[in-house]
Amino acid sequence: MPNTVFITGATAGFGAACARQFAAAGCWNLVLTGRRAERLEELKAELSPKCAVHTAVLDVRDRDAVAAVVAALPEPFSRVHTLVNNAGLALGLNPAQTCDLDDWDQMIDTNVKGVTYVTRALLPAIIKEGTGTVINLASIAAHYPYPGGNVYGATKAFVRQFSYNLRCDLVGTGVRVTAIEPGLCESEFSLVRFGGDAERAAAVYKGAHPLTADDIAGTIFWVASLPKHVNINCLEVMPVTQSWSALNVHRDAE
Repeated sequence: MPNTVFITGATAGFGAACARQFAAAGCWNLVLTGRRAERLEELKAELSPKCAVHTAVLDVRDRDAVAAVVAALPEPFSRVHTLVNNAGLALGLNPAQTCDLDDWDQMIDTNVKGVTYVTRALLPAIIKEGTGTVINLASIAAHYPYPGGNVYGATKAFVRQFSYNLRCDLVGTGVRVTAIEPGLCESEFSLVRFGGDAERAAAVYKGAHPLTADDIAGTIFWVASLPKHVNINCLEVMPVTQSWSALNVHRDAE
């Protein structure tokens, strides 16, 4: 019987690419969730010829909705083997002193609370499978700060540390946990961060040869497909063109 993978934020970016990657393998059932019903249905129509697909409109910030979606999973989709906690976002690049607190709330509610809600709701089923995997999308921003990254970077540091602590709690269950930390990757990420400003978003990637959503989806699928005794704790993935800068030093004018 095929294993089931549950993917949050499946309507775009890494989530949609993951759905296509797992479907192409031909040996997975898919549970695809996201906030945009039309996109979910389009993806289901595209992938159903390759595998069984169940969709559910879901905002991971809504704890009751998360519980209801998980409780309503029909057979065989209720036997979740792998969770891809992909839903997340960055909003704005303002410094902390001029930020929009609503943006901070939304990032915390989605990137932190949403990950915990979905994980907690699905852990009993994943543990029951005995060889499942929880894959959490963090970011290199969890390690490397940058101006305007304030709360976004902090939420991704939470995801990384939450993943490590899950490993402690799940030892002996056979369940694996991995934090994937992408660097510069072209997707809807910057479009969302800049409030739909396509020109500003495109400038982030211009000439940079960034990662693609397919690159990250391939990495996620690889992690999920490793022999069951192998756990990748944390994996940073950056394009060759991206590296680190010198520390910023403010100097008083003479």
